[in-house]
Amino acid sequence: MLDFTPNAVHAGIYAAIARHLDRANGVSLHVVVPGASTDSIKLLEAGRVNFAILDIHDLALARERGADLVGVMAIVERPLAALIAAPPFPTPTSLIGHTVGISGVPSDTAVLDSIVAGAGGDPRRLHTVTIGFDAVADLLAGRVAAATAFWNDEGVTLQRRRPGMHIFKVDDYGAPPYPELVLCATAGELRADRPLVEQVVRALLAGYRFTASHPARSGKELEALVPGLDPKLVAAELHALLPALRAPDGRIGVLDRAVLARWARWEVRFGIVHRLPDVAAMFDPALVGGAAAR
Repeated sequence: MLDFTPNAVHAGIYAAIARHLDRANGVSLHVVVPGASTDSIKLLEAGRVNFAILDIHDLALARERGADLVGVMAIVERPLAALIAAPPFPTPTSLIGHTVGISGVPSDTAVLDSIVAGAGGDPRRLHTVTIGFDAVADLLAGRVAAATAFWNDEGVTLQRRRPGMHIFKVDDYGAPPYPELVLCATAGELRADRPLVEQVVRALLAGYRFTASHPARSGKELEALVPGLDPKLVAAELHALLPALRAPDGRIGVLDRAVLARWARWEVRFGIVHRLPDVAAMFDPALVGGAAAR
């Protein structure tokens, strides 16, 4: 199950299907697109899907509630969360005293506070309003001075529609370079059929390696399998995403324990979870490669 409607961040999954990299690794991938009321975590726990792509913050919250889910591969190697500001606001601190939109998910406030505090400002001096997932419309209409959103999606769209928008990425303001999206399975699936998990991870690694090396071809394959996508937007999103697909050492899918330990401390510091996430139990880096466990 995807985390959202198909877009450029999922290109590696569709590359694996289009190029039969799944079957070459002994599996057949079937993509499920979530609806507005879909609870991916419940479906994963119930065995209705074998794997789900989760936002790392949702994974942390689910585990804090007792869900026995495990991250087995990073989809991207850095946060996608950002604060996007209208042209008159060139820095996070220039937003002090102005209205900032947040979607209402728990991680939004943490991202906003981390960026403003990292820039030397006081987040308590911002006026926030809950706008759901209408960052693009509300920014273009001037209803908010800035909004939390994803730089690879809303950020690309906004910069194409109104040049001069400012994107403040959370890891440029003190957050660790955590993997925003993670492929997850249940711990039970890992115990019962680890070879299946390994096959799926290998297939997706091959798909994302192809996307990273051949973004234009991968984009075309994504568009062929998901009718209705805007080719220009897909190309722009893929161009923005390419640096985030690889770890600093060039590998794909890495779950680095040192980075994740820093993320866990950040997660508690900014109030997304109340207890320090157990990184050793929450992630299985060995599926991607032993060096990932550094």
